[in-house]
Amino acid sequence: MDLTNILVISGKPDLSELVSQTKGGAIVKNLVTGQKYPVFKNDRISSLGEIRMFTETDERPLDEVMQAIFKVLDGKATAFDPKKADGKELFDLLEKALPDYDRERVHTSDARKLFAWYNVLLGAEKITFEEEKENAES
Repeated sequence: MDLTNILVISGKPDLSELVSQTKGGAIVKNLVTGQKYPVFKNDRISSLGEIRMFTETDERPLDEVMQAIFKVLDGKATAFDPKKADGKELFDLLEKALPDYDRERVHTSDARKLFAWYNVLLGAEKITFEEEKENAES
């Protein structure tokens, strides 16, 4: 699963996918609505491929965390709305997927974003289970 072209754009709802680059920025597509729109160099843009989750020993790339959630949920969306769920519900699921997450540095807002992004990526069919990667590591 490659998350480098999946973007979080400050002030824009949901996640977006990079469609093409332009001289002054880029054209992106909203993963929920499918609407394309331009973003510019002065917009605050982060790639999901660059985001890491704190663990007790180091940091884990977001694609690994997403795959762990996918495995725990058997490829289904969360049973709760991440924006309305309470912290216990969020952290119970996070602990199943990533047992060594850093309990002091991962906040409720981080868990909300993580599961909201997971649901969007799942709905857009951007999460793929990479069994080959796991077999190579064994």
